[in-house]
Amino acid sequence: MRFVWPVLAFVVGLVPLIAPLAPAPHPLLTIATAAWIAALVWLAPRKPDWALLLTAPLFAVNNLWAQSVTIFVVFTASRRSTRLGRLWALLGIMTLLQSAFSFFQENFRTMPLHEAAAGSVIGSVFFVLFPAVSGMLLGRRRPMVRLLQERNEYLERARALTAASARSEERAHIAGEMHDMLGHRLSLISIHAGALELATARKAPQLHEQAELIRTTSSLAMAELREILGVLRTNPEPESLDEDTGTRSDIAALTEGVATLDWSGDDLHGADPRTRRAVHRVVREALTNVRKHAPNARTRVQVTVHGGRARIQVLNAPSDGPPGKGARRGLVGLEERVGLLGGSFSAGPPPEGGFRVAADVPLHPSVQAAAEVREVPPPPAAEVLTVPRVVGGGCLGLLALLPISGAMIVLLLFALLNPTQMNAPYFDSLRVGVTSEEEVTGQFGVGQLGVDGCSRFQTSHNAELVYKLCFRNGKLHSKEQEKP
Repeated sequence: MRFVWPVLAFVVGLVPLIAPLAPAPHPLLTIATAAWIAALVWLAPRKPDWALLLTAPLFAVNNLWAQSVTIFVVFTASRRSTRLGRLWALLGIMTLLQSAFSFFQENFRTMPLHEAAAGSVIGSVFFVLFPAVSGMLLGRRRPMVRLLQERNEYLERARALTAASARSEERAHIAGEMHDMLGHRLSLISIHAGALELATARKAPQLHEQAELIRTTSSLAMAELREILGVLRTNPEPESLDEDTGTRSDIAALTEGVATLDWSGDDLHGADPRTRRAVHRVVREALTNVRKHAPNARTRVQVTVHGGRARIQVLNAPSDGPPGKGARRGLVGLEERVGLLGGSFSAGPPPEGGFRVAADVPLHPSVQAAAEVREVPPPPAAEVLTVPRVVGGGCLGLLALLPISGAMIVLLLFALLNPTQMNAPYFDSLRVGVTSEEEVTGQFGVGQLGVDGCSRFQTSHNAELVYKLCFRNGKLHSKEQEKP
């Protein structure tokens, strides 16, 4: 594809040789401008600054087809340019040079100054501004997409690491609670085993060895428990929890003055300590979030104990104040705790507004091994970010390029199908101020329209001669013979 576009540009530049749209330049100039624009198309991706500046000489020759290809040169150069300020400066210099070279054309020298200036401005808008803006926007799409991909990957990893950290803290906290519970029981076993060992040494020597084994085993279990849980625990001083934690009186104390409590079913005195602590933590964390994110909202706490399970729901109404910001670490920790007990957890806004935290845990959960921390998920595929921008950028590029390309195709068909040859007798029969424009155009078409508004018709007897007809108010204003 490296040489396909330059070859196509060269072919387009040769169109005036077979279908001239206006007084065509000399064939050698047409070939030279076609070669020039083909070289610029090849140069634009490699030296965009030079390609922009070197488009100006094309406008000194009346080869509209070669000039039209400059929109692709400007488009490509604008996409490749990395410095926005420098690009706009080059585009300004390019526009001035194009306008200056345009005045070298014979057509511009015969036109009034204001018409020539207006033509230069309109040409700059279509040939420079539109393709330059499209190229700049499309050229900056790729680095923006790359930045969005990197930022998205960073946020995904940060979210996963935050969740993993919350799970680790929650597990360490659970380890601390297990240390408080099991450590006390193992200490009692060790003390009583020591007393039993002394008693059996005096009264039942045959049982002394078994009592000593019980004492040493309990002491070893206590040491191993402290060693393992000491490594897992990140909080050196875990909160102290008593036997009433998670019961109705405990939850009532948590909700006093901040929420209404609706408790149905039995109390949780006979439930597993892990379940009671989970109920306590769910209600406490949910109320903490309410005070942080919706301090003025009405809050209701519902606890239902039925069928061997405890269902907790903390629901707050929408708040009028501004919401606070959080990392959801507490909710992630609650989800991890409830999941380890074999329950379910959900948190989010309900349809009626506000926020709801709900948990369902068994009263007597089975022992469950802690799941491994999930790995960081891979970033989304590049297509997720690039496809919408490719479509949008392509539409923007077509918005600038299609109108100009379509107009050139229409002009080409018009030039090929328009019967522009006129014989000498008919030219002599034309009368200034009498012959109507419709009569001429109905038989010969509009001819080759020049920038001066006059139509030019090729002669049927002399290829070196054209008939120039100018019309005003629908009547022939002037006629003359001229050489192209």
